[in-house]
Amino acid sequence: MLRAISTHIFLRQRLHPGLLETLAKGGAQGIEIFAARQHFDYTSKPHVKELALWFAANPVEPFSMHMPMFGDTEMGRSGAPGVNVVHPEKSRRIDAMDEVKRALETAEEMPLRYLILHLGQREDMWSPRTVEHAMTAIEHLQAFARPLGVKLLLENIENEVTESLHLVEIIRIGHFKDVGVCLDVGHAHIGGGIAAAVAELKPLIRSTHLHDNHGQKDEHLWPGDGTIAWTETMQELRTAPELSAAVLEINYLPEETPEHVASRAAETFKKLEL
Repeated sequence: MLRAISTHIFLRQRLHPGLLETLAKGGAQGIEIFAARQHFDYTSKPHVKELALWFAANPVEPFSMHMPMFGDTEMGRSGAPGVNVVHPEKSRRIDAMDEVKRALETAEEMPLRYLILHLGQREDMWSPRTVEHAMTAIEHLQAFARPLGVKLLLENIENEVTESLHLVEIIRIGHFKDVGVCLDVGHAHIGGGIAAAVAELKPLIRSTHLHDNHGQKDEHLWPGDGTIAWTETMQELRTAPELSAAVLEINYLPEETPEHVASRAAETFKKLEL
């Protein structure tokens, strides 16, 4: 498994080569870029070019990009609606897909392998209409991503739409042979359990988000700081035949210096035997 880390840990800072260097020093072989405009402005050609040049000059892979959650620079605090590709309103779905495509255009400058896609937002419900919207969004975004060399991975989030068996059903019904799953173990821990999620999604898992919590809310703690049994979890994940990366997705803490992040990442990769 590729050792990787998400830039989510620096979410409140502008992403720059120095922060990428910090993650590399922590042992990351791949990086997932979190597409939030205040952090990584995917609409700014100079910003995209700045990061692309760093990746071109370093052995670290721009492994994946997490889709935008909001289209503003304040993560929705300005009142901007969330990016929801299965929203009941057609105009909202179109706006959401347009925002995701803006982020995907980054792949023209850096060779991203995957885009992590959310289907809906927290507590969105499963219904025939939602399934229809999900398949339409996947078809549309897949057609846009394919020429850029990017594949889509659906993430299990805290809603009915992305429960394990529902993700399997969406991919099966849509005949999406190139679409896989990014298994978020923290979300699975809060939901039906990690072992059950791995068992249900095993052939589809291509990447994973690793972070910890206490089983009640989505805390995005460093592995070992919550209640996930990591030895058993890593054993389960290693049974997924096409899992290519373990991506640490840790919450931003203002008191953590870049040096501490690098040190903690190195410790965590060692603890997880990656």
